[in-house]
Amino acid sequence: MTVSNRTPQVRQWAMTALLAAVLFVAADAAVADPAPPELPFSPAVLVDNVLYTSGQIGVKPGENHLTPGGMPAEARQAMDNIDAILAANGMSFDDVFRCTVALSDMSKWGEFNAVYVTYFQAGPLPARSAFGASALAYGGQVEIDCMARKGWKSAPR
Repeated sequence: MTVSNRTPQVRQWAMTALLAAVLFVAADAAVADPAPPELPFSPAVLVDNVLYTSGQIGVKPGENHLTPGGMPAEARQAMDNIDAILAANGMSFDDVFRCTVALSDMSKWGEFNAVYVTYFQAGPLPARSAFGASALAYGGQVEIDCMARKGWKSAPR
Protein backbone atom coordinates (compact mmCIF):
# COMPACT_ATOMS: atom_id res chain seq x y z
CA MET A 1 0.00 0.00 0.00
CA THR A 2 1.39 3.44 -0.87
CA VAL A 3 1.34 6.42 1.50
CA SER A 4 -1.21 8.15 -0.76
CA ASN A 5 -3.75 5.37 -0.08
CA ARG A 6 -3.55 5.71 3.70
CA THR A 7 -5.67 7.87 5.93
CA PRO A 8 -4.73 11.57 6.25
CA GLN A 9 -3.53 11.03 9.84
CA VAL A 10 -1.16 8.24 8.85
CA ARG A 11 0.06 10.25 5.87
CA GLN A 12 0.70 13.25 8.16
CA TRP A 13 2.59 11.05 10.62
CA ALA A 14 4.67 9.50 7.83
CA MET A 15 5.59 12.90 6.39
CA THR A 16 6.51 14.21 9.87
CA ALA A 17 8.71 11.18 10.54
CA LEU A 18 10.37 11.54 7.13
CA LEU A 19 11.06 15.24 7.70
CA ALA A 20 12.50 14.51 11.15
CA ALA A 21 14.79 11.83 9.69
CA VAL A 22 15.96 14.14 6.90
CA LEU A 23 16.66 16.96 9.35
CA PHE A 24 18.57 14.62 11.67
CA VAL A 25 20.72 13.09 8.93
CA ALA A 26 21.31 16.15 6.75
CA ALA A 27 21.77 18.90 9.35
CA ASP A 28 24.81 21.10 8.77
CA ALA A 29 26.95 21.62 11.87
CA ALA A 30 27.83 25.21 10.94
CA VAL A 31 24.63 26.91 12.14
CA ALA A 32 25.47 29.86 14.41
CA ASP A 33 24.32 30.38 18.00
CA PRO A 34 23.72 26.94 19.50
CA ALA A 35 21.11 26.78 22.26
CA PRO A 36 22.39 26.83 25.84
CA PRO A 37 23.39 23.31 26.96
CA GLU A 38 20.34 22.96 29.24
CA LEU A 39 17.93 23.24 26.28
CA PRO A 40 17.43 20.07 24.22
CA PHE A 41 17.40 21.74 20.79
CA SER A 42 19.31 24.06 18.46
CA PRO A 43 17.94 27.52 17.67
CA ALA A 44 18.19 26.67 13.98
CA VAL A 45 19.36 23.96 11.60
CA LEU A 46 20.63 24.56 8.07
CA VAL A 47 19.71 21.86 5.51
CA ASP A 48 20.47 22.31 1.81
CA ASN A 49 20.62 26.12 2.13
CA VAL A 50 17.31 26.27 4.01
CA LEU A 51 17.39 27.53 7.60
CA TYR A 52 14.77 25.99 9.89
CA THR A 53 14.36 27.94 13.14
CA SER A 54 13.14 26.37 16.34
CA GLY A 55 10.01 27.86 17.83
CA GLN A 56 10.65 31.20 19.49
CA ILE A 57 8.60 32.65 22.33
CA GLY A 58 8.59 36.04 24.04
CA VAL A 59 11.63 35.34 26.25
CA LYS A 60 14.89 37.25 25.84
CA PRO A 61 17.90 34.97 25.29
CA GLY A 62 19.46 34.00 28.62
CA GLU A 63 16.33 34.84 30.65
CA ASN A 64 13.69 32.48 31.97
CA HIS A 65 10.63 34.71 32.04
CA LEU A 66 8.31 36.24 29.47
CA THR A 67 8.81 39.81 28.34
CA PRO A 68 6.14 41.88 30.13
CA GLY A 69 3.48 43.63 28.07
CA GLY A 70 1.19 40.89 26.82
CA MET A 71 0.77 39.72 23.24
CA PRO A 72 2.40 42.67 21.46
CA ALA A 73 5.53 42.52 23.62
CA GLU A 74 5.78 38.72 23.43
CA ALA A 75 5.28 38.76 19.65
CA ARG A 76 7.93 41.46 19.24
CA GLN A 77 10.42 39.52 21.38
CA ALA A 78 9.76 36.25 19.54
CA MET A 79 10.26 38.02 16.19
CA ASP A 80 13.41 39.72 17.52
CA ASN A 81 14.72 36.30 18.55
CA ILE A 82 14.12 35.00 15.02
CA ASP A 83 15.79 38.13 13.62
CA ALA A 84 18.90 37.42 15.72
CA ILE A 85 19.00 33.79 14.54
CA LEU A 86 18.63 34.88 10.92
CA ALA A 87 21.38 37.51 11.30
CA ALA A 88 23.74 35.00 12.95
CA ASN A 89 23.31 32.89 9.83
CA GLY A 90 23.76 35.70 7.28
CA MET A 91 20.05 36.11 6.59
CA SER A 92 17.18 38.49 7.31
CA PHE A 93 13.40 38.49 7.22
CA ASP A 94 13.72 39.10 3.47
CA ASP A 95 14.88 35.47 3.25
CA VAL A 96 11.96 34.00 5.23
CA PHE A 97 9.52 32.09 3.03
CA ARG A 98 7.43 30.16 5.58
CA CYS A 99 6.32 30.66 9.20
CA THR A 100 4.19 28.70 11.64
CA VAL A 101 2.51 30.50 14.53
CA ALA A 102 0.96 28.97 17.65
CA LEU A 103 -1.31 31.20 19.72
CA SER A 104 -2.62 30.30 23.17
CA ASP A 105 -5.68 32.47 22.48
CA MET A 106 -6.89 32.79 18.88
CA SER A 107 -8.77 35.97 19.79
CA LYS A 108 -5.31 37.64 19.93
CA TRP A 109 -4.66 36.83 16.25
CA GLY A 110 -5.17 40.48 15.21
CA GLU A 111 -2.80 41.76 17.92
CA PHE A 112 -0.17 39.28 16.75
CA ASN A 113 -0.62 40.21 13.07
CA ALA A 114 -0.17 43.92 13.86
CA VAL A 115 3.34 43.14 15.15
CA TYR A 116 4.20 40.38 12.66
CA VAL A 117 3.74 42.45 9.49
CA THR A 118 6.17 45.15 10.70
CA TYR A 119 9.09 42.72 10.29
CA PHE A 120 8.66 42.28 6.53
CA GLN A 121 9.42 44.56 3.57
CA ALA A 122 6.96 45.17 0.76
CA GLY A 123 6.56 42.26 -1.62
CA PRO A 124 5.37 38.74 -1.11
CA LEU A 125 4.94 37.82 2.52
CA PRO A 126 5.96 34.34 3.69
CA ALA A 127 3.44 31.54 3.51
CA ARG A 128 2.07 31.02 7.02
CA SER A 129 -0.05 28.81 9.23
CA ALA A 130 -1.53 29.90 12.56
CA PHE A 131 -3.25 27.65 15.04
CA GLY A 132 -4.49 27.66 18.60
CA ALA A 133 -2.58 25.80 21.31
CA SER A 134 -3.87 24.94 24.76
CA ALA A 135 -0.54 25.89 26.37
CA LEU A 136 2.89 27.20 25.39
CA ALA A 137 6.24 27.23 27.22
CA TYR A 138 6.47 29.65 30.16
CA GLY A 139 2.72 30.25 29.82
CA GLY A 140 3.43 32.34 26.71
CA GLN A 141 0.84 33.63 24.29
CA VAL A 142 2.76 33.02 21.04
CA GLU A 143 5.40 30.74 19.52
CA ILE A 144 6.78 31.23 16.02
CA ASP A 145 9.10 29.20 13.82
CA CYS A 146 10.26 30.10 10.33
CA MET A 147 12.06 28.71 7.30
CA ALA A 148 14.45 30.89 5.29
CA ARG A 149 16.59 30.60 2.17
CA LYS A 150 18.92 33.35 1.06
CA GLY A 151 17.52 35.20 -1.96
CA TRP A 152 14.25 33.25 -2.35
CA LYS A 153 12.36 36.38 -3.45
CA SER A 154 14.70 36.97 -6.38
CA ALA A 155 14.91 33.30 -7.45
CA PRO A 156 13.06 32.27 -10.62
CA ARG A 157 9.67 30.72 -9.91
